[in-house]
Amino acid sequence: MSYNKRMRFQTLLTDFLEYLEIEQNRSQKTIANYDHYLRRLADFAGDITVEEITPELIRKWRLWLNRLGTNTSDELGKTTQNYHLIALRSFLKYCAKRDIPAMAADKIELARTKRGQVTFLNEEEVHRLLAQPDLDEVAGLRDRAIIELLFSSGLRVSELVGLNKDHINLKRLEFMVRGKGQKDRPIFISPEAAKWVSLYLEARQDSSPALFARVGGHRQADTSGNFLRLTARSVQRMVAKYALMAGITKHVSPHTLRHSFATDLLMNGADLRSVQAMLGHSNIATTQIYTHVTDPHLKKVHEQFHRKASD
Repeated sequence: MSYNKRMRFQTLLTDFLEYLEIEQNRSQKTIANYDHYLRRLADFAGDITVEEITPELIRKWRLWLNRLGTNTSDELGKTTQNYHLIALRSFLKYCAKRDIPAMAADKIELARTKRGQVTFLNEEEVHRLLAQPDLDEVAGLRDRAIIELLFSSGLRVSELVGLNKDHINLKRLEFMVRGKGQKDRPIFISPEAAKWVSLYLEARQDSSPALFARVGGHRQADTSGNFLRLTARSVQRMVAKYALMAGITKHVSPHTLRHSFATDLLMNGADLRSVQAMLGHSNIATTQIYTHVTDPHLKKVHEQFHRKASD
């Protein structure tokens, strides 16, 4: 396709999304998000050309986004606003790569956001959470296996629900998973997690390939009688339910167990680079959100070794 200065933004947007899918191998979820964010620019600005995307237009769009409400708030959060800007940056970089006259992507500055507090469970809270599922039921065995696996591996909930039974090696206690950005990384699990996954699979009465599936009820299986794959939302509700039953007052989600996994590693002496690799973070700065959690541990190290040096 030949491009010109009067290329319409919405026309080029389709090409950009196809570029993400074919050349960048981005996930369908990422492509859908970028489409959603950039359609909002079209909603605001109308049928503009690419050359009409200027710093002044973006300033007005940011103001519009800042006042755009959601179902739960009168304003769009700063982090969500930044997602829109990141999508636009990516689009403008695509334009530059295709020699399409457009504003430089690096002229867009993201809004400053406050780093959220990391919520994690201590050892006693993890034990209380694990004690909640009813192990006399297949669903209870499944839920225990899920919690054990999340805490043992640091898997994202999206990665967990995407697993098939033949993906996980319970003998070697390791397997590969494809995470964000279509990047593969090794996952290591504890013998305890492997034990509960095995017990759950032994109790399954179907041949569905999904590792974690819905159980019970006429709507839980397909026409062949195989249980349907569990959704990320179902896992989120399940973890929250057991946290409430365990008397844990903080908000607990599958991501809380991922935070707990990382915190546990760091508190027991793991280095940040290793934790970064196990979490699948592309940038070490993302992993550094856990460093303040380990402050009490660092204080103990300082007291132990500094006192010896002084003596």
